[in-house]
Amino acid sequence: QVPLVESGGGLVQPGGFLSFACVASAFVFSTSAMGWYRQAPGKQREMVAGFTSGGRINYADSVKGRFTIARDNAKYTVFLQMNSLKPEDTAVYYCNAAARSGSYDYWGQGTQVTVSS
Repeated sequence: QVPLVESGGGLVQPGGFLSFACVASAFVFSTSAMGWYRQAPGKQREMVAGFTSGGRINYADSVKGRFTIARDNAKYTVFLQMNSLKPEDTAVYYCNAAARSGSYDYWGQGTQVTVSS
């Protein structure tokens, strides 16, 4: 069973919006801190938005005010809403679930986001 399944992403013009969803198993959702990362060509993977183990939310400075992370506890799903997209947001986006215990670190399959006119 795949721990995390992503959906969403795609191609959008600058200023547009996209959204992602990441579905986890009940076990993973309840025992991990989940978030979103991205990796642009030639760059290191970076955190975009995520929930901490304590339930707080962190955002990368580059996306604050434009991206919103949310979760649906009943559906074991974490969402990422991306507004006012810029060309520099172009990257492969990954869902991540890191166990609070440190026992696992799961990644989604990765989904391409391209922001271009």
